[in-house]
Amino acid sequence: MKRARILGLVLLGWQGLAWAAPDAQQILAWSDEVRNPGKSFSLKVDLLSYKQGKPSEASSLVLYSRADPRRGQFRSLLRFVSPSRDAGKLTLKSGKDLWVFDPASQASVPISPQQRLLGQAANGDVVTVNWTLDYLATLAAEETVMDGDRQPRASYKLRLSARRPDVTYHAIELWVDRDGYRSRKAQFYAASGELLKTAYYRGYRQALGRDRPTETVIIDGLNPQWVTVMRKSGFAWREVPEAWLQRDYLPRFRVE
Repeated sequence: MKRARILGLVLLGWQGLAWAAPDAQQILAWSDEVRNPGKSFSLKVDLLSYKQGKPSEASSLVLYSRADPRRGQFRSLLRFVSPSRDAGKLTLKSGKDLWVFDPASQASVPISPQQRLLGQAANGDVVTVNWTLDYLATLAAEETVMDGDRQPRASYKLRLSARRPDVTYHAIELWVDRDGYRSRKAQFYAASGELLKTAYYRGYRQALGRDRPTETVIIDGLNPQWVTVMRKSGFAWREVPEAWLQRDYLPRFRVE
């Protein structure tokens, strides 16, 4: 009888292990791998802002990114293409620092990742970021969420807490597919607990070796009639020169 009880406890233990969800930080890391290529690349970013359903403003940029071999976090350079008043401007992210360079003044000025780039899209939304390095994840639930195309998705709901005060958002709630670890929805919060914005990741296409989201719909946390759509295209593997990622080099930057 005693041996039977022990065997039953062992079987229950193995059952619990079999049904346990993956570690939350590992789920977050897998979702980062879906959103972000693993080596240097470039792509085009088109931003279009809407208010009350009408187009408000638009911008086009080219993003160059490479991972820092010391930390794994991406370093990025954004080159503004349009509108004409912004053409030639550059935004550099290196470590926790961001600068914007204006060729008219030949000056590079520190900026915040929380600062708005266009509409609801902040600087920190456009540059490439590995959330695994910036946030601690906990598994909040396993539930079905409606994605950006109003399709139900079986998901892991993660709560992300900032490791440092200088990241773009104090906290994030992220819904990730249980099958494939594609990000479907995220809600971004200020330190006060205020909902800043909701984002839906959609338009998954083959790009740089795997399915990746090509469109993000960002909805303002206070006014759902303020919406920004961020579209990515022109994905390409590209060796990004180290010089491009140095603040002192920005006045000499030329597209190769």
